[in-house]
Amino acid sequence: MRDYLEVTKPRITTLILICTGAGFVFGSPASLSLLALLHVLLGTALMASGTSALNQWHEADSDARMYRTRGRPMAAGRMTRSYGFAFGALLSVGGFCELWFWSNPLAAKLGLITLLSYLFVYTPLKRRSPACTTAGAVPGAMPALIGYAAAAGRLDIVALALFLILFVWQFPHFYAIAWMYREDYARGGIRMLPVIEPDGESTARRTVICSALLIPISLIPRLVGITGPAYPIVAIAAGLGLLGFGVLLMRERTIARARHVLLASVVYLPVLLTVMVIDRQIS
Repeated sequence: MRDYLEVTKPRITTLILICTGAGFVFGSPASLSLLALLHVLLGTALMASGTSALNQWHEADSDARMYRTRGRPMAAGRMTRSYGFAFGALLSVGGFCELWFWSNPLAAKLGLITLLSYLFVYTPLKRRSPACTTAGAVPGAMPALIGYAAAAGRLDIVALALFLILFVWQFPHFYAIAWMYREDYARGGIRMLPVIEPDGESTARRTVICSALLIPISLIPRLVGITGPAYPIVAIAAGLGLLGFGVLLMRERTIARARHVLLASVVYLPVLLTVMVIDRQIS
């Protein structure tokens, strides 16, 4: 049972649900339906877990060659790939049905787009081009849209603002991971940017550019009137903090500096979304 739980990547799923919940709050009318929130979180959790399992089924061979992933159930041989595929498919279908019948068809379709783009665009592109990071940022930003669509039944400029924040945030986050594990990615045949350009200059430069770009993008929710005056202060402060760690990485391209960027990005997103939601409620 621990192996089945592990293939769902619970920690990543938790972060996905935070983004889904934030999208639901901003898509909701004045009154928040806790039952509707529960259904969209359950459906999204099932689809995210199923996607993770199917991804590990697809990448079991490359996972087995990398130190950081060779202990995964399918890569280590503790779970057969056929069982992993069946488990992932069952979770994904269950999540889609949950969203379709208990949220709305738009939320379910967005969930399906997320799954398909992750498995059939991002995953195969990882072996071909560093453009996989950009491709992967699209499904990575979709959970907020799923939550928003579940509450509002439509997508609009507010949903787009949430999507853009999540989309841009992923670049410093995943560039830091790619730099930390570049040798492992090379062993697995994963063509991340630091594998193609091992000096790390391009990786660090893009980390800084995307961190800087995130600051004005994070202010869009205030510009469209969905937050109060406190949110922009926190957004700017958090953005400058992330940017600062990116600048340090550019000056000193070490694993320690990359880990600082990674930790800063992990703190940044929940803080930003939490303040965004609270500021909306009290404004």
